[in-house]
Amino acid sequence: MSDTTLLVFRGDSIKTGTEHAFPVPVLEGMVVLDAIHWIQAHAATDLACRWNCKAAKCGSCSAEINGRPRLMCKTRLDEFAGEPIHVWPMRAFPLIKDLVTDVAWNYQVNAEITPFTPKTDEPVPYRMAAEDVERVFEFRRCIECFLCQDVCHVLRDHDQKAAYYGPRYMVRIAGLEMHPKDTVNRTALLHREAGIGMCNITKCCQDVCPEHIRITDNAIIPLKERVAGRYYDPIAWVGRKLFGSKPESTESNLHLGRGAS
Repeated sequence: MSDTTLLVFRGDSIKTGTEHAFPVPVLEGMVVLDAIHWIQAHAATDLACRWNCKAAKCGSCSAEINGRPRLMCKTRLDEFAGEPIHVWPMRAFPLIKDLVTDVAWNYQVNAEITPFTPKTDEPVPYRMAAEDVERVFEFRRCIECFLCQDVCHVLRDHDQKAAYYGPRYMVRIAGLEMHPKDTVNRTALLHREAGIGMCNITKCCQDVCPEHIRITDNAIIPLKERVAGRYYDPIAWVGRKLFGSKPESTESNLHLGRGAS
């Protein structure tokens, strides 16, 4: 058994909180969450952290480990080869205490998105092409860890939560827009409230996703193309002026093509 040092943020304010050093005995296979639990049991019983499943499926134990947004339950201690491990809360959201942040804003955003809406007379069970099922299934893998929200510079560095829903909700909207049985057109929402134009395709959200969802390639870029076609395509604009178009609230859903595989 060897020891490693965790430098864990403590406090209820990013400005006034500090790192506290905790030497932790390391056993084979330990992850950062195991080390946090050891600290809670032996060194700082009042250390606050959020966790649930310890299987990388609940999305609860999100933190910033050596500056990178990661799941504590999926980050092995032996990755750091005895180097100090800095554990901080997600910085895109208000801090409650220690490693726990207030992510309530995400659920407020979620409530603004029109849910799945099939035709009222759509027969069930739904019959869909395998390609359509595969396309939507990728987005359903999201565990709402909000690591993509945390790394997004629009939310993290510029605090533009009033202007942009963030990558997690681009994924949710893409899953709805690409569903072959959904009838709602959310292009106006994307263009205005959701603020998809704020994303400049850095792919940082895609890089930190623990479920390896191609957030930028398969969700954000196809949605951007749809918004561009609706609002900025000069030929489409002329066509709407000449022939008119249905209001966006009742416009039938034109499903997006596949993104990168």
